[in-house]
This record gives sequence, C-alpha cells and structure tokens, in this order.
Amino acid sequence: MKRMILILSLLCAPAWAVQPDEVLDDPVLEDRARELSKELRCLVCRNESIDDSNADLARDLRLLVRERLVAGDSDAEAIAFIVDRYGEYVLLKPQRGGSNLLLWLAGPVMLILGGGLAALYLRRTAVKSDAVVGLSEEEQARIEEIMKE
Repeated sequence: MKRMILILSLLCAPAWAVQPDEVLDDPVLEDRARELSKELRCLVCRNESIDDSNADLARDLRLLVRERLVAGDSDAEAIAFIVDRYGEYVLLKPQRGGSNLLLWLAGPVMLILGGGLAALYLRRTAVKSDAVVGLSEEEQARIEEIMKE
C-alpha cells in the first residue's frame, strides 16, 4: 500500500507545481491562467511549461499571468505582455511568421537541397562508370599477343 501511494505521489508531482497560494478564487480565471501557463516555457527548465515547473522563475511567471488576468487582460494581451518582457523564447510554440519563418523553412529547404545534390552526385558517378573507355591500338595489339601465347 505504501508503495502504491509513493508511485501515485511521484506521478502527480507536476500537478503540485502550482502552489495553493497561487490559485485564484475565480475558477474561470484560474482555468484561463492554467491554460496560458501550459503555453509558456520555464526559462530555467527549458522544455517544461511554467505550469509543470517548480522553479522560482516559473512561479513568478505564473503569478504574473494571474496578475494580468485579474487586471482584465485578455489571453492574448497577457501572453503579449510576457513575451514583451522575456522575449519570444518564453513561448513553447514559437510563432510561425516574421523572422521565425526563416527558421521554420530552413529545415525542409536544406533537406530538399541535400537530396537534390545527392541525386546529382549519384547521377554523375553513374554516367562516369557507364562510359566505356576504349583501348589504344598498342594496348589492343598487346592483348592479342598475350591471347596468342
């Protein structure tokens, strides 16, 4: 029984990241805050949302999100405020427009270019190996001598 409780408590650990003193009284605002917190990256833990992180900075960000929502900001305004303050890196899903478009397209473009260069290389080597190199008259005469012996 103790093992089962230990296992369950370890599985529920990320749910404990949000401290009881952070929870808003209004359940609708709290749900919005939790959803927004899932979209923001913990700057300490890297690829973990601030909703799941126990880091102090993640706590500060969770509190900031809740402050913005209580102040009457929409979800987009709250996210924009945090992005303005901490940079776009704080988003778990970066935007696909603007300067990020270069990053989003770089991978597929490099894959296509690499595939094209590989195909061109293989095609050229196949052409070279298929080319029959003829023998000079001296070489042909020497082969005939050897064959006669």
